[in-house]
Amino acid sequence: MRNAALTLGVIAGLLGLIVGFFGYGYTVFIETFGEIGDLARQVDNPERTRIIALLAPILAIAGGAMARAQNIVGGLMMLVSCAGMYWGFGFNVFTMFPIAMCGLGGVLALAARRPDPA
Repeated sequence: MRNAALTLGVIAGLLGLIVGFFGYGYTVFIETFGEIGDLARQVDNPERTRIIALLAPILAIAGGAMARAQNIVGGLMMLVSCAGMYWGFGFNVFTMFPIAMCGLGGVLALAARRPDPA
C-alpha cells in the first residue's frame, strides 16, 4: 500500500503542478491585462489561489515521496494537499484527478500498517 501511495501522490502532485501553473498564471494575467467581459473574470481571492497553486502540488509530491518511510506524515501531507486543491480550485474537470488521486494516496498511506514486501 505504501508503494501505491507513493505513486498516487507523485502523479497527483505532477497533475497538480499543471493545474497550479495555469491557476497562478490566470490570476496574474487578469491582474495585468484586466477582465474580459463575461469571458474572463478575476477569482474571488487571487492570493489564496496563488498560495494553493504553489503549496498543494509540493505537499502532494513530498507526501508521496515520504509514504514509504514515514507513512503517517506522508499520508497527512497528501490529505492536506487534497483539501487545499479542493478549497483553492474547487472540484471540476481539471482538478478531479489530482484531488482523487491525492486523497486515495493519503488514505492508503495512513492505512498501511507495516512496510510493503520488497
